[in-house]
Amino acid sequence: MQELVLKKNEERRLLAGHLWIYSNEIDPKFSPLKKFTPGEIVEIKTASHRILGSGYINPNTLLCARLLTSNPQEEINLEFFVTRIKQALICRNLCFDKPFYRLIFGESDQLPGLVVDRFDDVLVAQLNTAGIENLKELIVEALIHVIKPTSILLRNNSPVRTTENLTSYVEAAYGEPPEQITLEENGINFIAAIKTGQKTGWFYDQRCNRARLAAYVENRNVLDVFSYSGSFGITAAVNNAQNVTCIDSSEPALEQVRQNAELNKVSDKVTSICADAFSALKDLHADKKLFDVIILDPPAFIKRQKDITAGTEAYLRLQRLALNILQSNGRFL
Repeated sequence: MQELVLKKNEERRLLAGHLWIYSNEIDPKFSPLKKFTPGEIVEIKTASHRILGSGYINPNTLLCARLLTSNPQEEINLEFFVTRIKQALICRNLCFDKPFYRLIFGESDQLPGLVVDRFDDVLVAQLNTAGIENLKELIVEALIHVIKPTSILLRNNSPVRTTENLTSYVEAAYGEPPEQITLEENGINFIAAIKTGQKTGWFYDQRCNRARLAAYVENRNVLDVFSYSGSFGITAAVNNAQNVTCIDSSEPALEQVRQNAELNKVSDKVTSICADAFSALKDLHADKKLFDVIILDPPAFIKRQKDITAGTEAYLRLQRLALNILQSNGRFL
């Protein structure tokens, strides 16, 4: 491995458990970035040349390197990934009684750049960095070894790959992944389009929020804005909401809402509006519609620093529009 030497005192965040290294934290005298190739495994050292561990580098990005291990003796090989995945699996088994969850959550599982969602015996992975992309074969082999899935789908089409100068693609890495999968979350069944849906096809990171929603919706009139496939809306309907309206600009997403409503026998409670959220909220206000519970889960309007002003205004406009149609003493999520 080549050495990646940091400037003086730039190791403080790594020693505190942070896994990222920015390009301006690297000493150009000892480690000129032009000598590294994207995704290369490197040995990371302090300015005094004390070993901090090893990770991977992309010299063409501001977020330049990520630490994989602080153990100087640990090699980045099949055994490394098997051990990390087993550790993640132990944590999930402590938290969930059924195999539907985010198995690998990047930095949280000490595997920066990697996301793996589990749908029972089907896995959907995102390899979001050049370093993780270069290690693809080892990662797939380790997942097969630990989880023993029937199939693994790579959804390598996230926007962050553009930053890493990686191509966008969706492909089967193992077996024959289905177009759609049925999952269970908080005792409710959902259909997820793992090949064509957003990201991995499901947003497991909102699971606990959806579980909390049950306490707020009984006999309530509920609006789910940016509903996607209805994860919040269907959860509300199953938990005895009086009625649920889902808003999304994607007709395929709303078709999934209808499928999920039918799957859970709540079709009579669920209606949908295919429209831009801003326009739909204005129209509901004009029609003097009011809701007891409004769920507002917009996409990321602020992806870069230059988006802060416009993105903040967009979030504020959305909230104002939503609050215009919220009942007095209503609940806004």
